[in-house]
Amino acid sequence: MNKIAESSSIYLFVFLGSLVLMLALGIWVARRNRTGEDFLLAGRRLTIPFVTGSALATLVGTGSSLGAVSLSYTNGWAGALYGLGGAVGIFLLLWLFADVREHGFMTFPEEMSYYYGANRIIKGAVAVVLFLATVGWLGAHILGGALYLSFLTDMDMTLAKIVVAVGFGLYTVIGGYWAVVVTDMVQGTILFLGFSVIAVLALVKAGGFDAVNEKAPAEATSFLGVETLGTVPAISMALVIAVGVLATPSHRQRIYSANSTRTARRSFALVGVLFAAFAITPPIVGLSAQTLRPGMDNPDLAFPALATEVFPVWVGALLLVSGLSATMSSGDSEALTGVTIFLRDVIKLVTGKMPKADNMVVYSRIALVAVLLFALGGALLAETIIEYITTMIATVLTGLLIAALLGKFWNRATWQGGLGAIVGGAAAATAVNLSDSLTEYWGNPVIPSLAVALLVGVLVSLVTPRRTISDAEALRLLAVERAELDVGTQLRTGDSTPQPAPTAPDETTPDRS
Repeated sequence: MNKIAESSSIYLFVFLGSLVLMLALGIWVARRNRTGEDFLLAGRRLTIPFVTGSALATLVGTGSSLGAVSLSYTNGWAGALYGLGGAVGIFLLLWLFADVREHGFMTFPEEMSYYYGANRIIKGAVAVVLFLATVGWLGAHILGGALYLSFLTDMDMTLAKIVVAVGFGLYTVIGGYWAVVVTDMVQGTILFLGFSVIAVLALVKAGGFDAVNEKAPAEATSFLGVETLGTVPAISMALVIAVGVLATPSHRQRIYSANSTRTARRSFALVGVLFAAFAITPPIVGLSAQTLRPGMDNPDLAFPALATEVFPVWVGALLLVSGLSATMSSGDSEALTGVTIFLRDVIKLVTGKMPKADNMVVYSRIALVAVLLFALGGALLAETIIEYITTMIATVLTGLLIAALLGKFWNRATWQGGLGAIVGGAAAATAVNLSDSLTEYWGNPVIPSLAVALLVGVLVSLVTPRRTISDAEALRLLAVERAELDVGTQLRTGDSTPQPAPTAPDETTPDRS
């Protein structure tokens, strides 16, 4: 720990310098925020570089840095499953859902509501579930950033969590989604270069692939670590990450904020290719760390341990900035997504009214502070990363994904079936988590959760009445709600042509619930 104590002031200075840069960028872009749509969706004007850079920075976050390296430290090439699963999820997302940009949605609950005839019940239920899930994701990112900061600067862990939350909270509160996008592009560049440099340095220091393979257990060097995890758990690991990408609302926000469907498709295709290439980085770092520092009690610290105890101080500074860039670029996106869901959907569910358009930017900033405090409270109680992430995805998001697929691609799906899929998936995941034998067999509950969610969703839909609201009518009613927020009053469609605000429904409009 002597080296950490000697270098802690340098690391802290580097961290504060990076925060000042992000804060300056947030202040610079804040002038773009004139309406709620500007603050929450960057005015729906994001081009390919912005969508690609910000989406990639969010994807290469806490799980694919700290979590995947930790997994690689103990299970070798199994760490590549995180990146490969994420890449598959991105490709499926652009193939199955990129076209929703054409409808001008603001949140995933709104999109889900459209699939079920603008049903208010399913929109409210999904809003509550996703708001809590998003806050949970945000808490995981705060925890990941705090692990970096605490280890490298010898800062108290509780204080580190507070500092990280306040750090990215400041520029996000000031600049909104534009600040998230711009800072994510900067952080994405830093983390990609930083992780690549450190992976190469770690491999060279460990003596190359031959030395790493010789010292690592044979199972860890097997293809994708299948021999150490087991075939079914390995498949579950890749699948749970793909499901997370497909059903996490922050990735949907990139689609909604793109300037066209074409931009969303091209951007996500590029993100998928880059993230698949990035997948080899965590195993290289994890296996190298296992060779250089075997027997670590906390594998989550394998990455920062390399910099502080093996490499010179400048490498540690690079790692600090890269690691915090990974966690903060994901955390700021989750924070804004949570706020958007809260203002667009949760408030409507609780009060029956939408926030006034005139004060949307102020409301957004107040809600953002509240969300950050909520997530920080959870992060102060959390200790580990990868198990938390995979458990939350399997419990919360598998049923949601099945409900989205059924609603979009099966005309017979009903809102009751959608809710059944969400509840069934969560129940199956919980049952697996409570059984040690099932957990050992499956690795994580994603496969049984998906299967049960699909079965329940189909069966409940078949025994409940068909939808009676057309897609066009559903879009109109949702647009009326959205217009109250001054979001979508000048709806930009796929060709970026402004469309007039929708008219209010008349008294004969049927109730969708």
